[in-house]
Amino acid sequence: MPTTLEILTAPALAGTPHGFFTRKGGASSGVFAGLNCGHGSSDQTEAVALNRARVAEAMGVAPAAMVGVWQVHSADVIAVDAPLEGAVQADGLVTATPGLLLTVLTADCQPVLFADRRAGVIGATHAGWRGSLDGILEETLAAMERLGAQRADITAVIGPCISQRAYEVGHDFMENFLVEDDGNARFFAGGPNGKPMFDLPAYSLERLRRAGVGRAEWTRHCTYSDPERFYSYRRTTHAGEVDYGRLISAIRL
Repeated sequence: MPTTLEILTAPALAGTPHGFFTRKGGASSGVFAGLNCGHGSSDQTEAVALNRARVAEAMGVAPAAMVGVWQVHSADVIAVDAPLEGAVQADGLVTATPGLLLTVLTADCQPVLFADRRAGVIGATHAGWRGSLDGILEETLAAMERLGAQRADITAVIGPCISQRAYEVGHDFMENFLVEDDGNARFFAGGPNGKPMFDLPAYSLERLRRAGVGRAEWTRHCTYSDPERFYSYRRTTHAGEVDYGRLISAIRL
């Protein structure tokens, strides 16, 4: 395994090979410096391919076994039993097939890894605010159930994402959540500029627990606040940079 890579793991997922990769290590340079795994970025194609190959090696699979989707902030989840052909639009993946490495890319949105070790079913989901609001987390659980998982046996871990202290939003944004449920007001706090600050991981953890997962937690890493370890779309925007890297999170049976 490349020793330069930094891979965050969750004790709750012990026994299931997984990792939330930071930007450390990798072949990219400039604003992408490190382990940029996003083909959708303007980074050099060769660098991204090399970075992804290093991730595959670290996870004990061939690059061809990596499965990812064209993420579109939807609530769509697909079940896979083989590598995908072409760009498939969705935001969640589930499988009961050993050897496939499910992956998601993020840069402030939540990477969420799921496992039911007893049933041998895993999932990986890209969950931004829109996907979480529209039900991507619950749809992932339902897709895992169709493969034989039991909700009470599923562990869900949210990886590095933007934290409340860095997530200033507009009042119209907050209204999207209040329309769904007045109780969602507890996920917003007053910010220094008079705008709401949104706690995305707390909101998603509440939805996961309400949906009946056996265990749900967040690694408590903020992408915006740690530029040495994480890419951040919002931080890039505030800095006026032309593009940003994508972090990868992965899980396999």
